[in-house]
Amino acid sequence: MSALDVAATGMLAQQLNVEVIANNIANLNTTAYKRQRPEFQDLLYQDVELIGSTSSDTGTIDSTGIQLGTGVRASAVYRITSQGNLVSTENTLDLAIQEKGYFQVELPSGDTAYTRAGSFQLSPDREIVTTDGYRVLPGITIAADVTNITINSSGEVLVKVSGQVTPQNVGQFELAVFPNEAGLQATGSNLYMESASSGNPTTGTPGSTGFGTILQGFLESSNVDMVTEITSLIAAQRAYEMNSKVITTADEMQQTANQM
Repeated sequence: MSALDVAATGMLAQQLNVEVIANNIANLNTTAYKRQRPEFQDLLYQDVELIGSTSSDTGTIDSTGIQLGTGVRASAVYRITSQGNLVSTENTLDLAIQEKGYFQVELPSGDTAYTRAGSFQLSPDREIVTTDGYRVLPGITIAADVTNITINSSGEVLVKVSGQVTPQNVGQFELAVFPNEAGLQATGSNLYMESASSGNPTTGTPGSTGFGTILQGFLESSNVDMVTEITSLIAAQRAYEMNSKVITTADEMQQTANQM
């Protein structure tokens, strides 16, 4: 493979890198967004001289050989699942998850999706739903005469009804955890679906072993760090420019060789 082809793989890799960084920056203010990071691998090598081969008539062994690289390729785009900062909203139905867990959401198809974006509201039927109107499982309905809603760290939904002093328990949030949450498939709208890589979900009560807790009146911000992303963007731009320079130089060298 020529230097032109090798440098071209480098440009393609850095183009992907920039696209991932751009998406991270675009979602800086997206609730509970998890930043992504590309990973790269070197391509196969061409053996010009095999390591350990005989390098002379006297039987001298070539200790290093000659291996020429053929470039780079993207091997994965990882999702960094560290928690974002918790921001106070003072909204009764805004919920943040501290530590591990995902809210469960019922899609129109009947499938279950998962989210950490706890910006919820009431539907016309007074069910707790997402901003897109998807029902939050296991399904909690708030009566019209409720005057106060309290959701504690264990996910219990306690309400006060007009004319009554003692709060009533009208529902219980459950969280889902996964063996490999980085393997969840993002579908947009802050939703994820389980995959073969994520493993099957385990559901449980917030605050129980292996599950995070719920904080009412807060939302989780994205875990994107702008300084990190801008630094990575500059590095990617420089790498792209250098690969472009390699292509220009290799082309000039080929033209010179052809004219000899």
